[in-house]
Amino acid sequence: MNVGIVAQKGNRQAATLARDMRKALSKVDVEVRFDEATAAALDRSGVPVETFHECDLVVSIGGDGTFLYAAHGSDGVPIVGVNLGEVGFLNAVSPEDALQTVLEEVAAFRAGDQTIRDVPRIVARGDDWEMHPSMNEVVIHGPRRGHGGGATFEIRVNGSVYSSGHADGVLVSTPAGSTAYNLSEGGPLVHPGVEGLVITEMAAADGMPPLVVPRDATVTVTVEDAPSAVVVGDGRTRRSIDSPASIRIEPSESPVRLAGPTSDFFQALGKLD
Repeated sequence: MNVGIVAQKGNRQAATLARDMRKALSKVDVEVRFDEATAAALDRSGVPVETFHECDLVVSIGGDGTFLYAAHGSDGVPIVGVNLGEVGFLNAVSPEDALQTVLEEVAAFRAGDQTIRDVPRIVARGDDWEMHPSMNEVVIHGPRRGHGGGATFEIRVNGSVYSSGHADGVLVSTPAGSTAYNLSEGGPLVHPGVEGLVITEMAAADGMPPLVVPRDATVTVTVEDAPSAVVVGDGRTRRSIDSPASIRIEPSESPVRLAGPTSDFFQALGKLD
């Protein structure tokens, strides 16, 4: 069995836990690989996180940003999220329980009785390109954020016009991402049990309120009146496109797979302040 471990960059506690986890896993005949940043912190050899899809289990140690980074490279592989005292919507395991939880997941994998939960992702597409799937959100904005950097946007849901006009950008988020960028732009909190997507206009001149649509909806954003636009997925993947252009945001066929216990959504909300 092969387990990949990603520790929050620059976090000594995360690195120490990653080291201890490697020792515990080696005792039960599990091969461990670290991503390059984690390996550097531990003075060991590492591999690109993009190779973690070859693992049987991935462990993320840190906050939601670390989890998203781990998920980017582990398509289809179950992930256990260890929360180091941050908001932790995606990380349900405490540091104190981390070693035991991961060992239990190893035993469950070997016995063939792991409990895995799929978390949907969305993907942005153009006529001849496609982004990596996003777990939190897709943002489409003008050539730059801020004064003078917006564009004219038209938003359609399954072909019907919802809103149009000048704005800094348009944000389409999943329930998992509703507590992140979406919330900072005035969008609503959405419980993870809701099967929907949130459309939030960013600093719109005369926009509509944020809208929750079915999870399987196709949201089409057309960009005009700007030399270019930028599409950003989960704050990590970026693509510049010429304007005018239309971008489709649709459900991805590749969900994130969660292993281990579930987090308490309302308890995590208490850490937002």
